[in-house]
Amino acid sequence: MKKLDYFIQKQRLLQAEQYIIGDSILDIGCHHGELFEHLLKKRPIFGDGIDSVLETQKTTSNYTLYPGYFPSDFPEEKQYHNITLLAVLEHIPIQEIEHYPRILSRFLKPKGRVIITIPSKQVDYILAILLFFKLVKGMDLEHHQDFERSLIKTIFTAHDFKLMKEKKFEFGLNTLYVFEKK
Repeated sequence: MKKLDYFIQKQRLLQAEQYIIGDSILDIGCHHGELFEHLLKKRPIFGDGIDSVLETQKTTSNYTLYPGYFPSDFPEEKQYHNITLLAVLEHIPIQEIEHYPRILSRFLKPKGRVIITIPSKQVDYILAILLFFKLVKGMDLEHHQDFERSLIKTIFTAHDFKLMKEKKFEFGLNTLYVFEKK
């Protein structure tokens, strides 16, 4: 990743951290554990993460990161206070996302939260320009799915989740959704 990639990632972490409750997280699309490391500078946090960029399992005293895809490669059957999907759902077909509320509910404690950031479709055009000038490395841009981002809200609120927060950030190019399990 390049400096601009890290800056963009940091903005997502800063948005998400405001809504994290309790002391446990399942970070889907965890990359190399940056969310855990960011939060551990401020408070104790425990949990697990999974990402296809990982080649091997990484275990620390506070978290374990697993290589692979969620949910098929995730070995744990725990419940967490929070599940984060930061810049993840745009890589998943909408037909699969429709199953996520039911799947994620199994991994959430009562009143647990699902915290999502998702870029607008316009970001693809901006990233293409930044990639051309080699200002960002860009993660799987070619895998971005073309669906209306507001469907995320519709899908989760129709399946036993209450919308706690919907917020645009980064000049309206990203949206934060915070859902609470009913």
